Amino acid sequence: MSVFEPYKIKNLELKNKIVMAPMCQYSAKDGIPNYWHTTHYVSRAVGGVGLVMVEMTNVEPDGRITDNCLGIWSDGHVPHYKRLVDAVHRNGAKIGIQIAHAGRKAEDAEEPVSSSPVAYSDEYKVPHELTEEEAESVIENYRQGARRAVEAGFDTIEIHGAHGYLIHQFASPRTNQRNDEYGQAFSLFGVRVIQAVKKELPEDMPLLMRISSKEFAEGGYDLDHGVHLARKFKEAGVDMIHVSAGGEGTPSKDRFEGAYPGYMLPFAKRIKEEAGIPVIAVGLLDALENAERAITEYDADLVALGRVLLRDPHWVLNNDPDKKFVPRQYERGYN
Repeated sequence: MSVFEPYKIKNLELKNKIVMAPMCQYSAKDGIPNYWHTTHYVSRAVGGVGLVMVEMTNVEPDGRITDNCLGIWSDGHVPHYKRLVDAVHRNGAKIGIQIAHAGRKAEDAEEPVSSSPVAYSDEYKVPHELTEEEAESVIENYRQGARRAVEAGFDTIEIHGAHGYLIHQFASPRTNQRNDEYGQAFSLFGVRVIQAVKKELPEDMPLLMRISSKEFAEGGYDLDHGVHLARKFKEAGVDMIHVSAGGEGTPSKDRFEGAYPGYMLPFAKRIKEEAGIPVIAVGLLDALENAERAITEYDADLVALGRVLLRDPHWVLNNDPDKKFVPRQYERGYN
């Protein structure tokens, strides 16, 4: 097995198992992708990445981390994403989009929202607690965002349920202090988002979901809860879990030993084994041997690379010993 072998899930056929992890660029105006985004994502397609994932793209204007984040809250966004999708396809990669809502971490929102009125930190605003009716409206916005993503031609959609954003806020006992049905079942908001999104997806399009499999902040949940969430999300219709962790608050020294190559691989392995679902592994897998180890030792299905692809858009070309992904125009550079 190798990260350079092809992979298929439903109708998504990838030429290799390398995923460009979603990474915010904070370079949009009115949520619209522009020349920067085209250059950024197409460069990784040229560089041989199998699946390019567009950064956190928000389903409401006030769901953005900042006013410079991408959005997909209007039909007017669709043509801009279609141009991006077509450009990535022309350069040999598949492309997905991560749809999201920042919740209490929406820095520029006049009044951010969340599961409960608990601020992220003293430097953040206290969020408005969503009523059940308001929560249903947000869920509908996820559905509409998915509809637009399908219309734009994306090959897959990833729901962002990790890193302390809105779905994670509902999924965590630290931030969900409600007394209604959403407080009685921490997975419920995420499940309903999944069900809404699934209504807009073609039957053969895989749905991905990124989760924080465990929390690192004081009082955070452990991997058992992450496995529980993964099971519930699978039952609701998710086809693959992108296994991350943390992001909900300042890490506790007792709960977080620090980041090192492969530190989240055991989380991905356990999610796959106990939830019975394919997984994307992530976590400083910059060196080829660590990316390969995710596949061979930890049974990950795909490997997501983040910051290393910011430094080296041609990571795949430079690490594949067979050089089978080198574009014709670049062949003389690898002879």
